[in-house]
Amino acid sequence: MNESSRDDVGTAASLLETSLTLDSDGSRIAQARDLAVAFLVQARDDHGIPVATRAVENAQLIVSELVTNARKYAPGPALLRLRISGVMLRVELWDSNPVAPAAKAPDPKRIGQHGLEIVTALAQTVTVERTPLGKRITADIVLTITA
Repeated sequence: MNESSRDDVGTAASLLETSLTLDSDGSRIAQARDLAVAFLVQARDDHGIPVATRAVENAQLIVSELVTNARKYAPGPALLRLRISGVMLRVELWDSNPVAPAAKAPDPKRIGQHGLEIVTALAQTVTVERTPLGKRITADIVLTITA
C-alpha cells in the first residue's frame, strides 16, 4: 500500500492508496476483492480511519463488479486504484475499452448484466470518462455508511 499525506482546506488529512494491475485473463478478480477488504481493514486498524462493515462489503462488491466487467468487455490490461481521502473511498478502474457501460432498465428476470446497476445503487457517485487509451470508471463510497 502506498501512503502519502497532504493538506485539505488547511487541515492535515490522510490520503491512503493502493493499486493492482489486472491481466487480461481475469485471474485477479478474487485478488482485487481481497485487496479492497485488506486495504480498508488496514486503514481502520492501522490508521484509525472509521470504516463501517457495510462500507467494506459495498467496496468489495463494487470492485468485483467493475473488475469483472473490465475483464469481460475490455481486451487489454486494466488498473484498479483504491484511494481514501477523509471519509470517502474512491474506487477507480481504467480499462482499454472506450465504450461507456450503460445501465439497463431493472428486470429481475434478466440473468446477468446487473453490474452497473449494483455499482450505482451502492456508490455515492459513479462517473465514467473516456481516456486516450479507453475509459475510467470512478465510484465513491462513504466509509461511515451503516445502512
